[in-house]
Amino acid sequence: MIRVDIPGTGLFEFEHFVTDFSGTLSEDGALLSGVKEKINELSEKLKIHVLTSDTFGRAREELKVVNCTIHVLEGEGHIVQKEKYVINLGADRVVALGNGNNDELMLKVARLGIAVCLKEGCSTKAIQASRIFVKSPIDAMNLLIFPKRLIATLRV
Repeated sequence: MIRVDIPGTGLFEFEHFVTDFSGTLSEDGALLSGVKEKINELSEKLKIHVLTSDTFGRAREELKVVNCTIHVLEGEGHIVQKEKYVINLGADRVVALGNGNNDELMLKVARLGIAVCLKEGCSTKAIQASRIFVKSPIDAMNLLIFPKRLIATLRV
């Protein structure tokens, strides 16, 4: 668990880190350098969940040595499937990370939504649904590993 009291914003108590895979942790289906180690470090404090449409069909292989739960989305309505997953975990205890239109609702409903922009870009819907915008998933995870960074960013 990660607990941080942010002046003017309130108390955050996180148990879960829910993240997209394609364009968030990976580029063209390949996990970014350093992400495996950073997720494994963060997994000492939070339960890690990767929700993915698996655009490139490589998520399970890329994440096989990462301490996380992988959930490959099926059928239609991935935006709603991601939102429901976060709600079922207890949205007030979730940090969500994503970059696409189908991440919008999970970013919005999570206690803390973080949008990330890699080479495939970031949808404006994901940005608007988030409280924080970062340039890499490692930056996002470091906000949680070093929570005083959250205070600096979110204090009022």
